[in-house]
Amino acid sequence: MATSACIAFATSFPGLALSQEGELDTEASRALDVVVVTAQKREQDILDVGATVSAIGEQTLKDSRVNTMSDLPAHVPNVDIRNQAAGTLPVITIRGVGLNDFSNTNNPSAGVYIDGVYLSSLGLLSFDFFDLQRVEVLKGPQGTLYGRNSTAGAINFISAKPNFDGASTSVSATYGNYGTQEVQGVSNLPVNDQLAVRLGGKIIRQTEGFFHNRTTGRDLGEQSIFLGRAQLRWRPDSNTDVTFKIDGFDNDSELGQGAFFGALDFTNPPGFACAALARGETDPDCTNAQGYSDPDGDPFTGDWAEAPFYDAGQIAATLEGTFNLGGAELASVTGYIDHYREAYTDLDASPATALEFVPTTDVEQYSQEFRLSGTMNDRLDWLLGVFGSHDRIKVGSTGYSDDLFSTRTSGFGDQTTDAAAVFGHGEYALTDQLSLITGLRFSWEKKEYTARVFDDNPFGTSCLISATCTPGPTGRVTLASADNLQIEDDNLSWKLGLDWKPSANTLYYASVSQGVKSGGFFFGFTTNSGSFQPFDPESLISYEVGMKNRTANGALQFAASAFYYDYSDIQTYVRDESGAVPFQRLGNVDEATLYGADLEATFLPPAIDGLTITGGLGLLESELGAFLAVAGPVDEGKEFPNAPGLTLNTMVRYERPVGNNLRGIIQVDGRYSGETQKDALNNPVIAADAYNLWNGRLAIASADNGWELALWGKNLFDEAYKVQGVDLTSLGFGYENYNPPRTYGATLTVRF
Repeated sequence: MATSACIAFATSFPGLALSQEGELDTEASRALDVVVVTAQKREQDILDVGATVSAIGEQTLKDSRVNTMSDLPAHVPNVDIRNQAAGTLPVITIRGVGLNDFSNTNNPSAGVYIDGVYLSSLGLLSFDFFDLQRVEVLKGPQGTLYGRNSTAGAINFISAKPNFDGASTSVSATYGNYGTQEVQGVSNLPVNDQLAVRLGGKIIRQTEGFFHNRTTGRDLGEQSIFLGRAQLRWRPDSNTDVTFKIDGFDNDSELGQGAFFGALDFTNPPGFACAALARGETDPDCTNAQGYSDPDGDPFTGDWAEAPFYDAGQIAATLEGTFNLGGAELASVTGYIDHYREAYTDLDASPATALEFVPTTDVEQYSQEFRLSGTMNDRLDWLLGVFGSHDRIKVGSTGYSDDLFSTRTSGFGDQTTDAAAVFGHGEYALTDQLSLITGLRFSWEKKEYTARVFDDNPFGTSCLISATCTPGPTGRVTLASADNLQIEDDNLSWKLGLDWKPSANTLYYASVSQGVKSGGFFFGFTTNSGSFQPFDPESLISYEVGMKNRTANGALQFAASAFYYDYSDIQTYVRDESGAVPFQRLGNVDEATLYGADLEATFLPPAIDGLTITGGLGLLESELGAFLAVAGPVDEGKEFPNAPGLTLNTMVRYERPVGNNLRGIIQVDGRYSGETQKDALNNPVIAADAYNLWNGRLAIASADNGWELALWGKNLFDEAYKVQGVDLTSLGFGYENYNPPRTYGATLTVRF
């Protein structure tokens, strides 16, 4: 349905169905470009990779304004990426697999890599994109080639590298609503035939936020971001290629705000639970413990206590090298990241200072990978590698609950992780058409953890059911602690598969593979030291079959796959009864299953020169096993959070000459996502409805690509959908986070 709508939109333009000469072109005069990916650590046509891989190229990234993690799902089915709170940590879910958590000490279930460097903390995932060559999304466990914590899959960001094709510069300027101003510049400068430099920078300013605070009368959500990158490439001969990159960013902005809903009814009878909650709904007339309600239902308007600041910065360095040794090639990737962030999050979303936090994060990580690869007897493609990393993550938090518990809290966590792995991957041609795929990886990981949570005003009067608060004397007591806790994991990940190529343009494949995500520790507000006890590793075995095809004339290519996951020890929030009073902590659910299918296709209609149609379909069923929650036992059969059963994406792009020296471009892209649960309990109060999201772009450009002027819009129909929900009704309220509203603007790009 979504694809049909896009086709209808595109074909409504006069002359679209005609060739440049005004006659129907019945012969296929165009062919799709070959998409080259490095998903298997070497360059391959995407249709030769026996796995589900999606690639978003440079043009789509720019034209569709794919600027952050949360923009990726619009172009990849069966992927969901959402922020826990407005503007904060993204939760990555691929085929239903993802860690629905906010602790920066933890790793995502999908391995995220920038130019081969693994990002070890959730806190490293909030970054803006620029000057990327492509983004690759690999679905399913990637244990053998990618290793660490990749039960869901892997996302690879590949920067545009310095090249020796000549000096070039690109400068673009954008102005949009909400006072959006962006300037981006990239220069490629060959020094000689052995050295090349690439410099880039991007400035983002947003002077008017999406959110309006009725209490103060000001808008919230302003942005001020600077990104920079410098690369030096050395290629002394055809056997050596080395690139050094240093990049960083500074982000001094305001976070978005959440939408409030009340859990109490102070009218009839006063102080009782809001009746709508029992029906799985919210009622704008219901209040919190202080009697506040937000009746207008506008998620972008509220009465928040403070402006939610966000301050983050990072410096990173990467050294990549490939060396041809004759019978083999050696590849090396060295990475260093130093990152910090501090933010103010208002989780009560009301004028009260009830549940507000200032979390801080410092991450420092080092990593090194060596890979040796080659071909033996024209039948075996082999790869051997070693990997090692060290990272230290220090987190802190100050909590303000003056109007709820008449107290304030603080805490810190300090985690050190050392990891190492050896791995191998092989593709052996059994016949000219049939290949055996094998992979094996041994991984070792050790984590050490210390944490504290303090009550900085332990004798305050509780305000949970009182409308007024009387602060008590100051003091500090330790509520929860962990001293030098350690976990050490070692595991085997493996893959076994068959690739069958009956022709040059067709591939059938089947595989069985296992991925493992290591255990870890929780950090957050808690009054029970048991919350800091480690959770166990999780393991996923994937069974997948698929096929890929490109038609002989190159006008159509598609890929389809079906999968079944046997998932064990799933990391999520569970009930712990080890103490006198049961409590919730990050733990493990024994078992779960997921199954579904993916389909992606790109088509160049032979009768319509300049038209490209892309579409994707994701189907998913998920079932958690039985587990214990704080409220009691939960039966098996609950859906995974952030795992919609149906996702659709489509893009229609039409480009044709306008006169002798100009080109006109029209592009529309859309995404449909089905209903989505927001926690493992499948709480209907915070579940998200299905939504449709549409974006558009209209551009005029010079025939030689020297300049381009584009008008663009995102979320054209101003659809508001729930990104995340937090049920805090035991405290008298809840919190919901929504997507950005409609944005639009103009971008001028000049290239020389």
